[in-house]
Amino acid sequence: MINKIAASIADAMTGIADGSTVLIGGFGTAGIPHELIDGLIEQGARDLTVVNNNAGNGDTGLAALLKTGRVRKIICSFPRQADSHVFDDLYRSGQIELELVPQGNLAERLRAAGAGIGAFFTPTGYGTELARHLDGSPKETRVINGRHYLLEYPIHGDVALVKAERGDRFGNLTYRKAARNFGPVMATAAKRTVATVHEIVDPGTPDPEAIITPGIHVAGIVGVARVATQAGGFRQTA
Repeated sequence: MINKIAASIADAMTGIADGSTVLIGGFGTAGIPHELIDGLIEQGARDLTVVNNNAGNGDTGLAALLKTGRVRKIICSFPRQADSHVFDDLYRSGQIELELVPQGNLAERLRAAGAGIGAFFTPTGYGTELARHLDGSPKETRVINGRHYLLEYPIHGDVALVKAERGDRFGNLTYRKAARNFGPVMATAAKRTVATVHEIVDPGTPDPEAIITPGIHVAGIVGVARVATQAGGFRQTA
C-alpha cells in the first residue's frame, strides 16, 4: 500500500547529502516550509546550493539556515530586503556565492527542469550584467525575429522542500492561495520532494481538479500544526 506520510520531520529529511542542491519554496514569507528548513538544519548537510525566491528574512527560516554557514551558494531573485542582514553579512565577507536570476527566468528554469527542456532562449537579462556567467564569460545569445535572446539552462534539484495546505497518503498536494508560488514547479524539478501539510486527508477526498502537485512528484509528506504569530493570525501567510 502506498503511504508517503513520514513519521517525523527527521525521518523525512534523511538522505540529504553534503553538496546537494536544495529547492525551497516560498515567496517572501508566503509558503516558507519553516519546519522542513529547521529539519535540514538539524540534519546537518553541508556545502549546499539553495534555490529560493529570496535570501531569507530576519533570523528564522532560510536566514537561520544561512547563518549555520552550511550554504555555499544561493540562487535567487531578491537577495536583499530590509531584514536580509544574515545574507548581507555573509555575502560582504565572501562566505557565500550568489547567482542572481530574474524572477521569471527563475520560475522558467525550474519549470524547464521538470518538463525535460534542455535549455531555452529568453530576452530577459540581455544587455545586462546577467548576460554573463558567474565566471565572467558571456552567455550564448541569438537573434530571433529581430529580437535578442539569452540562452538559459534548467535548475535541477536533488531535493525540494515545499509547504502545502493538504495532502493524502499518496502524496497529492493542494496549496493555499499565494503559498502556492514556487512549490509546484520545484516539486517537478527535484529528484525528491518533501512537503509539509496542515491537513492530511483520506485518498479520494481532494477534488482531482484541485490537486496542484500529483503524488508521483512527492516522496514524503509531514503533518504540521499552524503556528500563531505575534502579529496575530498564523505563520502561513498568503
